Amino acid sequence: MDRNVVRHPDVDEYLTFLEKERQHSPHTIKAYGRDLDRFTEFCGRHYGGKWKWITIDRLGLRSFLADEQRRGLGKRSAARSLSAIRSFFRYLQAHHGLAVNVARSARVPKQDRRLPSHVRYSQLDQLFELAEARAAGDDFVPLRDLAMLELFYSTGMRLAELIGLNLRHVDLLSDQVKVMGKGRKERILPVGSKAVLALRRYLAVREDVVARKGSNRQAVFVSRLGKRLAPRSAQRAMRSMFQAIGEDGLRVHSLRHSFATHLLDAGADLRAVQELLGHASLSTTQVYTHTSVERLKKVYQQAHPRA
Repeated sequence: MDRNVVRHPDVDEYLTFLEKERQHSPHTIKAYGRDLDRFTEFCGRHYGGKWKWITIDRLGLRSFLADEQRRGLGKRSAARSLSAIRSFFRYLQAHHGLAVNVARSARVPKQDRRLPSHVRYSQLDQLFELAEARAAGDDFVPLRDLAMLELFYSTGMRLAELIGLNLRHVDLLSDQVKVMGKGRKERILPVGSKAVLALRRYLAVREDVVARKGSNRQAVFVSRLGKRLAPRSAQRAMRSMFQAIGEDGLRVHSLRHSFATHLLDAGADLRAVQELLGHASLSTTQVYTHTSVERLKKVYQQAHPRA
């Protein structure tokens, strides 16, 4: 939050509710906080005086969204901002007796469809050959980065899920890991043989690092100092490999997209992929069907009489 902005106490109460009761992720809470801080600041300018939540009308809400667009807010961010306001007003209805949720009928800005970026098959060999070459010795960092790369692609887990892994979550005898997803929902993910091998090699050299005083002995992925690895550090490690194969446009999340896309290309059931990704809605998973061109081409070649 901007240090010059005094957060409205009701917003502060709502964000605490999201954290303690709904157990939303810190990232979501921070984003909602920014959105609601801008909204309350706008209301102070727009309505003036001692305005109240009941004062806010549809015109005011539309004016806020227009103001957000003028300052360059994208459609996806505007939609999230409106979602935060809607959710907040539902909270006010339930906990503060607000009679009407003025945000309920507000229209969400139409989204431009963006297909998720993913690692092409031609890039995969390059990427893993590079990571394996770097991890050919016993150096801690390359072995750790290879293990992270393998685990990202093998399981499709999110960055926060990988960073939050503890040793008790990893079962290399059963080749599976337990992750804590959004909404603190747990799911079990199978781990491929190459990822298991990379993890075993990494965990062997990790022992010396976490033997130091003050180290985090529970975290799977740690820094050279033995502390739980920060998300930015994991992002930098993956970006370094992407850039080394000439793919600056890829991000950590591209590995999750690749996991889903390549499973669907191979004929995996959409609902099974939904479970593996931890999506609450099947419609969220369906975006990956638009990128599964290889599978469609294969079906076409096999079935069309003049293919």
